[in-house]
Amino acid sequence: MQNSLESVDEVDNLFDRLFPIMRSIMGNGYRESLNILKEYIPFNEHFYDSGTDVLNWRVPLEWNISEAYIENSKGQRIIDIKDSTLHVVNYSDPVDGYFSLTELKNHIYTIPTIKNAIPYTISYYKKRWGFCMTQELLDSLPEDSYHAVIKSSFEPGKLVVGECVLKGQSKKEILLSTYLCHPSMANNELSGPIVLAMLYNRIKNWKNRKYTYRFVITPETIGAISYLSDHGEELKKNLHAGFVLTCLGGNVPLRIKLSRRGNSPFDIISKEISSGSFDSAINNLPTNLRINSFDASSGSDERQYCSPGFNLPVSQVARLVYAEYKEYHNSLDTKELMGIENLFNSCNQIEAILKLEEEQKYYINRHPFGEVKLGDYDLYPSLNTNGYKDCDKSNSLKQQINSINNFVGKVMNYLNLADGTVSLHSMSKKLGCDSAEIEKITAILVEKDLISEDL
Repeated sequence: MQNSLESVDEVDNLFDRLFPIMRSIMGNGYRESLNILKEYIPFNEHFYDSGTDVLNWRVPLEWNISEAYIENSKGQRIIDIKDSTLHVVNYSDPVDGYFSLTELKNHIYTIPTIKNAIPYTISYYKKRWGFCMTQELLDSLPEDSYHAVIKSSFEPGKLVVGECVLKGQSKKEILLSTYLCHPSMANNELSGPIVLAMLYNRIKNWKNRKYTYRFVITPETIGAISYLSDHGEELKKNLHAGFVLTCLGGNVPLRIKLSRRGNSPFDIISKEISSGSFDSAINNLPTNLRINSFDASSGSDERQYCSPGFNLPVSQVARLVYAEYKEYHNSLDTKELMGIENLFNSCNQIEAILKLEEEQKYYINRHPFGEVKLGDYDLYPSLNTNGYKDCDKSNSLKQQINSINNFVGKVMNYLNLADGTVSLHSMSKKLGCDSAEIEKITAILVEKDLISEDL
């Protein structure tokens, strides 16, 4: 039985367990974190050995670290990863040596514009060693001989991807994906996995779930690329829509980054929510929803899912989003900044979007090649003439013919749109119909076996 995440205290406890762990893309910290999350989502694990070619990348060696610190000549610790996992460059080479302040500065990383923040710095694919500290601390260091120690190791290992599938009535899938590889940061690291776990705990209890839901957690970039290397074609076949979850804390409105396609089901429904197309009284539906276009130069794993070879219908959902806040990728990205309550707000609003999509209906034209010969189905007038213009009964006859033509036009456009990608709600907007009229047309076309619901 999986643990619950229904209360603030339960979510707070999960956060506190995960936050101090030294995570990276591979290694003990990642596995420890994934094992904790498996208490909430029963992940199956996929393994990719170091040295394996995955698309245009190669799985690196596994990195583990036991100690990293700097001492002055008096043996006093200046920084220590026991105080912050951000104090060492992630994937840093080992070192044990004595350095002058000038020499040491070549291996120190700070944020000069945010003097009280420790930066998050990585070097996954180029060997180097280094430490991170606040600019305030670096400025205060006197000339001295400093002892720098990093006890790290690189060994062949396995990159691990967690995957869990909740079956629905349809083979069509909704993908919910996030990453787990950053050390001690809140919004940019833990908000995604925690909201993923919260959503799993809710969706598993939905009755009459239409879609199949696939929950995926990876080390960012290399993990998604590894997963796509052997699941990409499966996703291309079955995926209806997807969200990458990232940066879901902060007290700002929810933001949707559209998929590369720009017209995925989540793209469309998000635009319609933003425009006020749905009833604002729908429970937990996001207000002031922000919409951003797809951009391959920044973001998270939506860039991998939306790469042109896969071009999957995957959007990104976020709140206080990466480069838009000064605490991004540094030690100021704290639980207080993220806000546990904000995670509940994000979860509630994402769940509302998912439920709204569950309610949408999609239809398929059963005769999609060429126009349907509507006359054979009593849906097209048997007489096509402009002669009524000179008829004595022109007003009455015009009204009758205009009504028929209007109906026929809507039927023809309906059948043209019915390819399984346009929801009934969207179709009603495109055709200028209210819900009663679109349902009437749908019923007629179903009765005449011209369309079938796309499940």
